Amino acid sequence: MRTHSNTVFITGASSGIGRGLAEALHKLGNRVVISGRREAALKSICEANPGMRYFALDVTDSGSVRDVARKVAEEFPDLNCVFNNAGVQKGHDFAAGDVLDEQAVLEEVNTNLLGVIRVASAFLPHLRGQPSSTLVNVSSGLAFVPLARFPVYCATKAAVHSFTMSLRHQFKGTGVKVIELVPPYVATELGKESKAGGQFGPQPMPLEAFIAETMKGLEGDADEVVIGDARKLVAAAGGDSVQKAFSGMNH
Repeated sequence: MRTHSNTVFITGASSGIGRGLAEALHKLGNRVVISGRREAALKSICEANPGMRYFALDVTDSGSVRDVARKVAEEFPDLNCVFNNAGVQKGHDFAAGDVLDEQAVLEEVNTNLLGVIRVASAFLPHLRGQPSSTLVNVSSGLAFVPLARFPVYCATKAAVHSFTMSLRHQFKGTGVKVIELVPPYVATELGKESKAGGQFGPQPMPLEAFIAETMKGLEGDADEVVIGDARKLVAAAGGDSVQKAFSGMNH
């Protein structure tokens, strides 16, 4: 995708990967609109990056997603890129005999999977109307090889991977490019308890390094932008062969 001269909307941008992507794209000359649940944090980011705009958004609320999508399209009719990035991570040990924390499970599913579907559904009609546009769904290396102590998170990210492949097939031949961004274990606020022991190794990938590699990866024409140690997990799961097989299906 083109990484400059876009109008970009990013969910989950109040910290971590979302904020890093927003600031990197802003520096490249894109018009950037960020969103998230923490309005004070969004306001602070925009103050630090003059010209950036924000909308408070809860991706677990269908009404909020539809309302923000309408407002963004009205105020920024040239919007041509959406990053579906919002996510949460919780630990669950079903073998320990703990009482199911249903609220935590629902938060993960509602944010990580249904939130992605809601945002895609709300923004794709507008993106379809542009000469050329991009939807980027952020999954995880854990979509390909799960980490046992985060079973629900891994399951939702695997579902995002599958959903993204389906969208890519449906929009083949249109002006909408559907990309999956696959992060490794990155040093962010997400899943703080996972930092002890590490997901992919003893140390997380620094956020700055992740963002730099992501920007380079997005500049190409790849359908899947796999970063850092996440490549090992995608390779272990046979990700390339799965994608090729899916692309050849006639439905």
